[in-house]
Amino acid sequence: MVDFEIGPREDERERAILVGGPLKDTPTWATEEHLEELGRLADTAGAEVVGTLVQRLEAPNPRSYIGAGKVAELRALCHERGATLVIFDDELSPAQGKNLEDELGVRVIDRTELILDIFAIRARTSEAQMQVELAQLQYMLPRLVRRVTDLAQLRGVIGGRGPGETQLETDRRLINIRIRDLRRRLELVARQRATQRKGREDETRAALVGYTNAGKSSLLRALSGSRLFVEDRLFATLDPATRAVELEGGMQLLMTDTVGFIRKLPHHLVASFRATLEEVTEVDIILHVIDASHPGWEEQKEVVEEVLDELGIEQEETLLVFNKVDRLTHEEEEGLRARAAELYGQPAVFTSTIEEGGLVELRARLADELRHERPEVEITIPVADGESLAAVYREGEVIEREESNTTISLIARLPRPAIGRISSRPGVVVSREV
Repeated sequence: MVDFEIGPREDERERAILVGGPLKDTPTWATEEHLEELGRLADTAGAEVVGTLVQRLEAPNPRSYIGAGKVAELRALCHERGATLVIFDDELSPAQGKNLEDELGVRVIDRTELILDIFAIRARTSEAQMQVELAQLQYMLPRLVRRVTDLAQLRGVIGGRGPGETQLETDRRLINIRIRDLRRRLELVARQRATQRKGREDETRAALVGYTNAGKSSLLRALSGSRLFVEDRLFATLDPATRAVELEGGMQLLMTDTVGFIRKLPHHLVASFRATLEEVTEVDIILHVIDASHPGWEEQKEVVEEVLDELGIEQEETLLVFNKVDRLTHEEEEGLRARAAELYGQPAVFTSTIEEGGLVELRARLADELRHERPEVEITIPVADGESLAAVYREGEVIEREESNTTISLIARLPRPAIGRISSRPGVVVSREV
């Protein structure tokens, strides 16, 4: 077994070599794009990419994923570039990881472990930290033989950080006990979330979903006027944020930003964040945010849809939002609009949080969606019942108003729960749906 050196100081960046092992029928552009994304993940985790190595495979080598010759080439490259870390773009088996570390003399992690590490860095709330710890433990459990060699030396390095690292120093029995405890606590969080959702049943709710770095947080900040953290990095934010968005005519909805998705998203991570993502199952509007400037946006869209399918989320009424159109030329934007209309039989809007008026189209579409969720009704209220009148103005949109000596007649758009509450008040009559 190789003895690792103590991890780098905080003021030093690990030097990483990226390794791709695409199958032979994988297009060259896809291989390049996947490695570029892996490099961005490494940068987010705090590593400096000092080299890449690619081998096209008929099938992964069961011992070392890549062939013996490429392992020797990778060992020489690590020595030449002074690498302290090798990151594979695909998931390695426990045996493959151990064999590679023995051969190379440096730490080896895979894409899954890298993503888990980034989540460990970015998690802020206790819920997110529990979710990440659970995913880490489930991933590390079958790799315990390799990882317990000397974890004390690995603290603070990529793949060895986060709330789960101390549990990895214990035996399998204690880890399994911890996993059961985390699951129980997350189930409690899920029940609390369900209770909170019941308290918001009268509100129209929307959720932003999309590939990581598609601009969801920027959109929510621009729409709501709130001061959300935004950074041009993968997985800049993990913790869901809900903000009120004001629309024309006094209409309002609650919009929730969710964790971004990514290709090859670790299964354990999806399972751990299920309680958070299930918020999407009970919203009125799902906005699928797509980076319109990304050349691989169609693949990214498919990745998001696959995760939503895994969660059992219906997508028929999803609103496609092509964001970052400020990065396109006018001709490119028009071509994308035509292509989106040709490919998808569902509505799409195009947005920019940079250009003036870049959210007008989205705001108008959201207002239309709210009107659909809020039918027009005719309501007659006694003049003396100021509370019911105030409720109509507060919770809906008044279109017409007529007054007599004893009553006030309104035509208004209201959420259905509000219609039920107001119509149950003494003297109030909801005579018809317009």
